Amino acid sequence: MTGRPLTLMAVHAHPDDEATGTGGVLARYAAEGIRTVLVTCTDGACGDGPGGVKPGDPGHDPAAVALMRRQELEASRDVLKISDLETLDYADSGMMGWPSNDAPGAFWQTPVEEGAARLAELMRHYRPDVVVTYDENGFYGHPDHIQAHRITMAALEMTDLTPKVYWTTMPRSMMGRFGEIMREFGADMPEPDPAEAAAMAEIGLPDDEITTWVDTTAFSGQKFDALAAHASQGENIFFLKMGKEKFGELMGTETFVRVRDTTGAPVPENDLFSGLR
Repeated sequence: MTGRPLTLMAVHAHPDDEATGTGGVLARYAAEGIRTVLVTCTDGACGDGPGGVKPGDPGHDPAAVALMRRQELEASRDVLKISDLETLDYADSGMMGWPSNDAPGAFWQTPVEEGAARLAELMRHYRPDVVVTYDENGFYGHPDHIQAHRITMAALEMTDLTPKVYWTTMPRSMMGRFGEIMREFGADMPEPDPAEAAAMAEIGLPDDEITTWVDTTAFSGQKFDALAAHASQGENIFFLKMGKEKFGELMGTETFVRVRDTTGAPVPENDLFSGLR
């Protein structure tokens, strides 16, 4: 190794995504002295406004929401001890099928090559050893998550870098428990229609297809606090309803599928940096 620190780059779509999917690994690796770089692609303006006001409703000011969510992102960064925060500030596209998908400047409408070129510049600057983002479906089909995946994979092709590359995922065994857990905590869970149920069944991966299981139990408190920092979106962050103790019991492992590797480290592995140290 040279004097350059090992570096993890996580590419996420919105403020709060960094905590939901990778809060544990960001906190863990920061504590281990690894440089952690967070790239947030959108401004989050399609999130809830003050008092839970929804996009498109009276009183929802996208610019004010974006400013508030940037402040929350900075607070989450502090909690997770993230070394470097980069924001691309594309307009939040909203959920699939929303009119905001087609708005000028929406991330979903941005040419992949344009977003990838900006991200490739950041990759050349930080030279990450590990890159984490979403799978082709953005984990659950959100347009901005899909676009984050697309620009990340395209950016890697634009550079001469050969980092280990991971996509976030969740074991199907855990997905199968979510409905039960949510009902336990009083969430309003109507029976999904068959199409929704089929879509949910496709989220995540069978346990034996997951390559990487990272124990982040010791950092679950930080992950919970990072989620809580995004207070304006609390209505949408189910995990906060669990309380910190139960959250720690259930969310102490973060899982990934390794899609690129030059180290030859065997899988399954328990460290994103296996083969690098």
